[in-house]
Amino acid sequence: MTVETNKKLVLAAIDAVNRNDIDEAVAFDATELLLNGEPFGREGDRQRCLMMATAFPDGRWVIDDVVAEGEKVVLRYTFRGIHQGDLMGIPPTGKSVSFTGMTIYRIVDGMLVEFWESFDRLGLYQQLGLIPA
Repeated sequence: MTVETNKKLVLAAIDAVNRNDIDEAVAFDATELLLNGEPFGREGDRQRCLMMATAFPDGRWVIDDVVAEGEKVVLRYTFRGIHQGDLMGIPPTGKSVSFTGMTIYRIVDGMLVEFWESFDRLGLYQQLGLIPA
């Protein structure tokens, strides 16, 4: 696959997540997907997407940069949403959040096989009022 094809695949998956079309989003995942080097699987990604859609039903991933080379695509993003549902046992706060992050995706034969993800979890928890700012 070409670099441009790989970029389009990743951006299509993000677009599906932004539309809360979780089935379409995870259709891009390989069954044996890895997250940060550990087995995660398509079902793990489905559960993660559902968790975010439940906690932030208005949430949107805004792509700030896309860089690609070979079988890898890197996104730098900003997530924005209002905490309206349970998030890993944290009841809704009604607070608006905005956090940044980066993910490296590896694509093989048209499928996402690996994610390396890093985001501002501390900033998210501070915005939710879980820890002091």
